[in-house]
Amino acid sequence: MTTPLEAAEPAAVQAAGPGDERSTRRGTLQYALSKAGGALFSIAMVIVGTFFVFRLLPGDPVRNLAQGRNMTPAQLNLERHRLGLDKPLIDQFFQFVGDTLRLDLGTSYEYKRPVLDLIGERIGPTLLLAGTGLVIAVSLGIWQGTRAGWRPGSRFDRFSTGASLLLWSVPTFWLGLLLMMVFGVGIGPIPGIFPFRGIESVDAPDGFAYVLDVASHMVLPCLTLVAVVYAQYLLVMRSSLLEEVSQDYVTVARAKGLRDDEVRRRHAVPNALLPTVTLVFMRIGFVVGGAVTVETIYTWPGLGQLFYEAVSVPDFTLMQGTFLLITVSVIVMNTLADVVYHMLDPRVRSA
Repeated sequence: MTTPLEAAEPAAVQAAGPGDERSTRRGTLQYALSKAGGALFSIAMVIVGTFFVFRLLPGDPVRNLAQGRNMTPAQLNLERHRLGLDKPLIDQFFQFVGDTLRLDLGTSYEYKRPVLDLIGERIGPTLLLAGTGLVIAVSLGIWQGTRAGWRPGSRFDRFSTGASLLLWSVPTFWLGLLLMMVFGVGIGPIPGIFPFRGIESVDAPDGFAYVLDVASHMVLPCLTLVAVVYAQYLLVMRSSLLEEVSQDYVTVARAKGLRDDEVRRRHAVPNALLPTVTLVFMRIGFVVGGAVTVETIYTWPGLGQLFYEAVSVPDFTLMQGTFLLITVSVIVMNTLADVVYHMLDPRVRSA
């Protein structure tokens, strides 16, 4: 039986044969290769920019590391030599590029440990926090966007859209501090409910009680992350659904007697999800980097906090390593988002 969606498709699309499928696969492969080439070029530019940009930051890492210790100029020069900071800038650059291509991100000035080891220790908490926040934000945004887009102008549409835009416009650090003050420290008659420092308590229990302890520490930072990003998914989903509702296949589906809920669930929403899927892929890249502001506010021991600590020194090798990981993840996921959208949406392939 032909579905309303199939009935509304152009005859050329319905009559596509094996030759057309092979042509489509070749086109997708060529598109993916072109996007991969662009991604590699972007990564190369990021490697170059990372080295020079961070060296424009004020502060001498050797003097900052020597704070609290009486070190003579000779000792400072010796430390500078040990770190390789006495070499010409161009020599430092070529060494940095060579080490990066060998996946050697160097040794942290502050921690005296390989940068990759530090990143490995901090990436777990970041994935836990930012990944949980992403899942909640996407689910909430798609649900509200679907309801708002299917009934535009309704009370729910006006309230959900207005609230999401308000939260989206609020600075992340301000919202984080506000939630910490109200629900962490407590204000007036409202007692502090949730912990707001670190990922676990000092006397953290074992077993399932430890899971609950970590979950309680996640509430405020996760709430801050969700509040400032879920509006993106709501607005994209709402806009896409409004566009799909006006399409011919929705009119045909309704004319065939399908229930309103079935038209929305089986036909309109799956097509409206395409831009949202692309946005989700793009945001996955930011999950690796976490949220520097949120992790700094709540002293969450993730990559964002690690990057903040590196900037405070400044620790060039640690800054370079964390920044490269964050930017490369964003570039890779943006490239995958473009390719996936090209594969899912025939209108893009035919453009």
